[in-house]
Amino acid sequence: MQERMVLLIDDLRDKGPYRTEWPNFSQLGDQEFHCHLGHKWVACWRWEEGSISIEVYYAGSRENAPY
Repeated sequence: MQERMVLLIDDLRDKGPYRTEWPNFSQLGDQEFHCHLGHKWVACWRWEEGSISIEVYYAGSRENAPY
């Protein structure tokens, strides 16, 4: 999962916050998103429109995901 997380971070950096090619990508709120890294693992991130910064605020098990 660590390798997949690195790939996601690279995609976020290079392509922006809307990563529809990642499994189960969805928008959680106005500026928050998530996708599945694997069957039991997810990542959540937020982005403020107009900003060049994307913050990954959670990467871990689906059971403990903050949504």
